[in-house]
Amino acid sequence: METTIKDIEVMFVDSPNGPAGSGEAFNKLETRLASLKGRKFYATFQYSTGQYRACVAIKDPNEPEQLGFQKWTIPGGLYAQEKLEDWTEHADEIPNVFEKMSQEYKGRIDSTRPSIEFYKSQKELLLLLPILQ
Repeated sequence: METTIKDIEVMFVDSPNGPAGSGEAFNKLETRLASLKGRKFYATFQYSTGQYRACVAIKDPNEPEQLGFQKWTIPGGLYAQEKLEDWTEHADEIPNVFEKMSQEYKGRIDSTRPSIEFYKSQKELLLLLPILQ
């Protein structure tokens, strides 16, 4: 499935160990928030650099400065999308799903934008691979 998303303003924590450090990055992000309720969480991975970021959408423009986070914009545009149900039980499948999508959209991948994990709920994870028209 293909979908178009808008730019997403986020605060983030970089993982120095790429995706392997995702738990640590999300822990650093979540512990500074007063509440996780109603928050939209994302992760981004830039294949060309290996950069992995744990992100949360900004609710208030003053939040990043108040909480000591850097601000960034997840780039919108056209993405291939797959849904992973019960992702907490199947998190180890995330790389395989992205690999499958990469094969399916070979020749159309936009390497200038990161892939995105949108943690829609405790049950549902949307995996987004940037693609060209």
